[in-house]
Amino acid sequence: MSFYDKDISEIEYELGASELGLKRTEVKERRAKYGANVLPKKKKDSIFKIFFCEFLDPMILLLLVAIAASVIAGEVVDAIVIAVIILADAVMGAYQENRANTTAESLANYIKVKVRVLREGEVEQIDAEELVPGDLILLESGDKVSADARILEVQNFTVDESILTGESVPVSKTADKIRKDHAALGDQRNMVFSGTTVMTGRARAIVVRTGLETELGKIADTLNRTDKAKSPLTQRVEKFSRQITIMIVAIAIVIAALLLAKGYSHTDILITVIAFAVSAMPEGLPLALTMALSIASNRMARKNVIVRKLNAAESLGSCTVIASDKTGTLTVNRQTAKKIVLVSGESYDVSGTGLDTTGKITGENPEKTAPLCLLGALNNEAELAGDKSSGDSVDLAFLVLAKKAGISTRGYKIIERVPYESANKYSAVFYEQEGKTYCTVKGSPEVIANFCGTKKFLKDSEALATDGYRVIALASAPVAKKEKYSAKDIKDLKFAGLVGFIDPIRKEAVASISECHRAGIRVLMITGDHPLTATSIARDLKLIDDDTQVTSSEEVEQYYLRGEQDFDEFVARKIVFARVTPLQKLHIVESLKRQGEFVAVTGDGVNDAPALKSANIGIAMGSGTDIARETSDMIIADDNFKSIVSGIKEGRVAYANIRKIVFFLISCNLAETIFFCLAIAFDMPMPFVAVQLLWLNVVTDGIQDFALSFEKAEKDILREKPRNTKESIFNRSLMAQIVFSAIVITAVVFGAYRYFLTVMQLDLVLARSLTMCLMVFIQNIHAFSCRSEKQSAFKISLRSNPVFLFGIAGTILLQLTVMTLPMLSQFLQTVPLQPLCVIELAGLALIILVAVEIYKLFIRVISKQ
Repeated sequence: MSFYDKDISEIEYELGASELGLKRTEVKERRAKYGANVLPKKKKDSIFKIFFCEFLDPMILLLLVAIAASVIAGEVVDAIVIAVIILADAVMGAYQENRANTTAESLANYIKVKVRVLREGEVEQIDAEELVPGDLILLESGDKVSADARILEVQNFTVDESILTGESVPVSKTADKIRKDHAALGDQRNMVFSGTTVMTGRARAIVVRTGLETELGKIADTLNRTDKAKSPLTQRVEKFSRQITIMIVAIAIVIAALLLAKGYSHTDILITVIAFAVSAMPEGLPLALTMALSIASNRMARKNVIVRKLNAAESLGSCTVIASDKTGTLTVNRQTAKKIVLVSGESYDVSGTGLDTTGKITGENPEKTAPLCLLGALNNEAELAGDKSSGDSVDLAFLVLAKKAGISTRGYKIIERVPYESANKYSAVFYEQEGKTYCTVKGSPEVIANFCGTKKFLKDSEALATDGYRVIALASAPVAKKEKYSAKDIKDLKFAGLVGFIDPIRKEAVASISECHRAGIRVLMITGDHPLTATSIARDLKLIDDDTQVTSSEEVEQYYLRGEQDFDEFVARKIVFARVTPLQKLHIVESLKRQGEFVAVTGDGVNDAPALKSANIGIAMGSGTDIARETSDMIIADDNFKSIVSGIKEGRVAYANIRKIVFFLISCNLAETIFFCLAIAFDMPMPFVAVQLLWLNVVTDGIQDFALSFEKAEKDILREKPRNTKESIFNRSLMAQIVFSAIVITAVVFGAYRYFLTVMQLDLVLARSLTMCLMVFIQNIHAFSCRSEKQSAFKISLRSNPVFLFGIAGTILLQLTVMTLPMLSQFLQTVPLQPLCVIELAGLALIILVAVEIYKLFIRVISKQ
């Protein structure tokens, strides 16, 4: 049941409570009935379980089959190499996973506090987990609320509910009954919720819900039941593994058929087929993928994006929608005075944001604002001290405004204060200046209008509110001297002016959002703030074209109840979602996913946790709560939307580099396989022995793919539309390029091998030596073509990737050294080659570079038509 719309007497009757609190016997009975006031804990996987789960990856399973096949074929060294690669990949993956979510523990930390409770007429301090429904709790400034409770009495009571609602301004509370159906959490002003923090004042409240039944508990329960979506890379690798398996099986069948037709024995056929299948396997791919993602993660970290799970490095680059929180991400998360309207109607703008006092008041005569700024600084309980500033956010903003106006409160003596109370909606100060006594009041424009006896300025107030400002009115008047002042002495005030406050947008946010739009990414704003405030911010951010793209909690709930189809159509039309609850935010994310979007969600509070976990990629703010950080895939250390855009760019670079690695590995392995098949089909001797095959894998697969991981971003990578997450790594365009490259490599190498044996009639050992040297050269030169799928290799600076340059040079030097030294040459069953011969082979290998460049040019011309 709801409690905000019930009379206090009705709630006390329902919960069996009294003014003296519960009896200890009743507490014991209720503990047995309702359980402890704790949140559920999700069992954490052991490090051993996490480690063994790494072996369930489709590519790893395929490589395990390759190990078994290698052992059967007698290729023990190959089996050991593959096993070491798998083990290294599993250890790295397990280490990442073991640092992941401790979600329930983080949530539980929010209610592990002491609380003052009234039982049998006595005030006691107990552990929060001992609270039960019906308990009377006493709250004051600085307390953390440990259960959902209905307020009975308040005095100047405000609560920070941002972790639940996302609303940046502390909420003023009341004990009055709220007469509203289906009120959002932010509108339930007579309730306090578990996990929130008391900012000012005192209150007495009756506990109505504990543990799992609290709003925080509902989030924890939803979080435990929410499955994490697979990253696009995981989906693509799974599909790629299936494609590779089918390809290798097909190749094995072809080779077996050829050998059978040539009259080979069944044993020889089995061993040969297994050897070919193992050589065709891109065993270095899992480690190369991990390396590419690790490099992307390190680059992101330098741009304030901390990746918690490696796959997330690529996932961010695949997002089609960013559902962003407003406070602190798109805005600076500091109430700032931006507008001043004086009693004369003159309007002034205020520059600067947050606690920075270097801004200015601009207008025709800014010195006229000085008296108003002084009143705001005198009627103030905050302390401005840089990072150690404390007090109400609006009071702090008034102090900053006074600094900008060059105002000091020295020489003014405060005689009496009337503190702010939510029921009164104003605060007042009586002060002395040069022997005279004055009263100044600030608060709600409607209340100040009553003190002043005029409502003329309310139109200006409404105009500011419509523009999304939080409006504070100020007034003052001299008062007669007396020993004691009270609220009764506040009368016949003279209106001084209005100040409009807002949480300003980050100056770089507009450009970052525009960059997202150019990259084909929709940006949505999901916030707990009022619709008027959200609309104003969205206009400043250039997120919306008109107000019809903004919706509120009530409308979200109405469409959700209509069913998935209507709700999905509704969500697709909206850009700004205001005053939404945590579960509504989750529903919005799930709707976007049903529409085929790949969703990145930002958040910093407990209220964001379910949506962060449900999202394809969860992004927590560095200044946010533990639960938000632990639930997320990555953390934005500086809370800046611009950093997210930088992360998207690096994510796209990571995926582009992964495709370059696949392009290189598969085209080279395919060329080797076709070469073998042709040699067998044309009754030629085996072109390579087992040790030469293993050596080729070392010098053509292990270094180049690693070096390609360091490639920088290509031109206009953020101008491309997001890739379809269902698209395979091995898609049509890449497959065509791989097949073309493999055919060219095969034609060159097979033609040369046949020429060596039939035309030049060279010794088999020498022919193999020449062919192996040619294969090393042509694959290393081909790596230059793989640096981009579309761009010419000649337009990519070698200095942009020195690792690649040194890797290629080192590989070729290693090959020449091995073939030159007699002992190593004998081990590989090769013979040393003459320098002129080596130069001729290098020149022949350049054919692949020319061929792929022509292919790329053809594709670029076709794409422009």
